[in-house]
Amino acid sequence: MVAAVRVHKTGGPEVLTYEDVEVGQPGPGQLRVKQHAAGLNYIDTYFRSGLYAAPSMPFVAGNEAAGEVTAVGPNVTEFKVGDRVAYVAPMWGYAAERLAPAERAVKLPEQISYEQAAGMMLKGMTVQYLLNRTFKVEKGMTILIHAAAGGVGLIACQWANHLGAKVIGTVGSKAKADLASRNGCHHTILYRDEDFVARVKEITGGAMVPVVYDGVGKDTFPGSLDCLAPLGMFVTYGNASGPIEPFSLLLLSQKGSLYATRPTLNTYTAKREDLLKTAQDLFDVVIKGAVKIPINHVYALKDAPQAHRDLEGRKTTGSVILKP
Repeated sequence: MVAAVRVHKTGGPEVLTYEDVEVGQPGPGQLRVKQHAAGLNYIDTYFRSGLYAAPSMPFVAGNEAAGEVTAVGPNVTEFKVGDRVAYVAPMWGYAAERLAPAERAVKLPEQISYEQAAGMMLKGMTVQYLLNRTFKVEKGMTILIHAAAGGVGLIACQWANHLGAKVIGTVGSKAKADLASRNGCHHTILYRDEDFVARVKEITGGAMVPVVYDGVGKDTFPGSLDCLAPLGMFVTYGNASGPIEPFSLLLLSQKGSLYATRPTLNTYTAKREDLLKTAQDLFDVVIKGAVKIPINHVYALKDAPQAHRDLEGRKTTGSVILKP
């Protein structure tokens, strides 16, 4: 039996139950992993609350972690006992040990710690596909990133800056504005005190931006559309403030023949070769120092309910991890 955080019914942070669970030995295509750290992400709250349907009930929460392989199942040839690995996979992140699908794991370079990996795999690979595949950010572009001081936001600001873009970021406080500025955000907008659409218009001299990356959802819509230049792309990849209500596609034509997409990491990394390429790109920018992964908050695994409260209460910045 190993310690884990399990959900028996959907609801608020109080439904996260710290208990012992059985793990067992790995079957075909599986690894048994002793986990050193697990990442905390908004998607964890979506499964916990029931916004996203969990594959089974009850379930062990968490979607990313890093640790050491302690056993390999039949037909696993890419990994061996002792390998350092990290992964993004549905459920079982919040556990001291787990069985993980080998096809979703990647080997972790020695230059990257378990804690860094746990705090960056989901968020960092999300940024990789957002900036390089969903909409290709290029040198000289001006882009808008909502929640610029959040987990995805801080990585996105740094990576976009590395690509040569000028970054406008919305944040919720002066402290978060300072943090975003230190991580590659050229212009910060305090969305609680300022009209972010008007400020984007002012910053861009009326040209607006070719892309908006929006992980906030309800609170920033439809303002995000008004920040786009004609033929611009609205990339909505999260629902931190709640999901966007269904809207008429005519709105996209009325606001400048806009594009809108709702991408997911699972789709962009469904093929093994895409997963490995996405992870390698992330490892490369972190190892060279272009993107730094500070772990701003560390919670004990048993304190997962408080970690969720703080995340949803906008009290956290950057990467947050749980330690078994």
